[in-house]
Amino acid sequence: MLIDFFFALRSAKVPVSIKEFLTLLEALEKSVIAPSLDEFYYLARLVLVKDEAHFDKFDRAFGSYFKGIEAVFDTTKGEIPLEWLIKRMERELTPEQKAALEKFGYDKLMDRLNELLKEQKERHEGGSKWIGTGGTSPFGHGGTNPEGVRIGGQGRNRTAVKVWDQRSYRDYDDERELGTRNIKVALRRLRRFARHGALDEFALDDTIRATASNAGYLDIRMQPERKNRIKVLMLLDVGGTMDDHIERTEELFSAAKSEFKNMEFYYFHNCVYDYLWKNNRRRHAERFPTWDILRKYPPDTRVIFVGDATMSPYEVLSPGGSVEYHNEEAGAEWLARFCNAFPKFAWLNPEPESLWQYRQSIAVIRQIMNNRMFPVTIEGLERAMRLLSK
Repeated sequence: MLIDFFFALRSAKVPVSIKEFLTLLEALEKSVIAPSLDEFYYLARLVLVKDEAHFDKFDRAFGSYFKGIEAVFDTTKGEIPLEWLIKRMERELTPEQKAALEKFGYDKLMDRLNELLKEQKERHEGGSKWIGTGGTSPFGHGGTNPEGVRIGGQGRNRTAVKVWDQRSYRDYDDERELGTRNIKVALRRLRRFARHGALDEFALDDTIRATASNAGYLDIRMQPERKNRIKVLMLLDVGGTMDDHIERTEELFSAAKSEFKNMEFYYFHNCVYDYLWKNNRRRHAERFPTWDILRKYPPDTRVIFVGDATMSPYEVLSPGGSVEYHNEEAGAEWLARFCNAFPKFAWLNPEPESLWQYRQSIAVIRQIMNNRMFPVTIEGLERAMRLLSK
């Protein structure tokens, strides 16, 4: 079985060697872990993956190979079917019922949460007041409310204005094979070639002219490599609702890294605030102040935001609006600074353009970006690149 697992990792482009695989088998033979799939996962990743850049590929290969292994054991006998519990917790409300739910506003919402934290002494579910699961309370998870603070769990309605939970995001894979070359072709509209640097490329035309002028004696001429001089700064939204668009964003990111040799990138979550990061696993330890990034790159840099712009409007317009921490300045202030520092900018949105009218936050960001928001379609990319190339 593990031999097939080894080949599954190699097929997923995880650079695992036979020596590392034998080390894993030796560790299993010596029973260094308990007979648990979770412990085997961590042991295999520790032994087989030497660069954390390959963690995502390993996770996908591991999940695909061991998918369904829990079905070997009959763990559902005598239990209530899971889908019954899910339906009970979701409490599907009619549009009229959802519209009738009270909106507190950001400040009142935080004050009310502090009050409940002092008063509540036990677990609750399905209610309209306490911190719990399901129901219509604005605090907890799994329920329905137009504005809420999600505490743990997974987002379902995407209306939370604050998330009380530490989440892990994964980096976008810049080696992902593209499903189509059309994205690359669209990005190539943003090009401005020039020759600069060392004379390391054979210049055929100049050599012919020089040789002819030299009475036929060979006179070899060299020239700098022809390179695209366009400088690109790409800022990528990651996590949350962007999980729905990972495949398309990875295609775009991979194509951009291939086409733009002078490209830098940073990550943000939902909206840009006072710091960005380059590695999602170390985003709390390795932060880059946004002010430093604004000052680091020259004004002719093309700035490309990539995100679905789907969030609570508070996250854009209010200090403290970030779902993860208390930001001193509103996200709108930081977006405006980028627009002022880099006149050539655009926002690429993987959310279908037909849905933009239903997202209040998208309307807010489009206004801040002077309507320079484009869908991640071939036509949308071409329009964005034409704008940035002017």
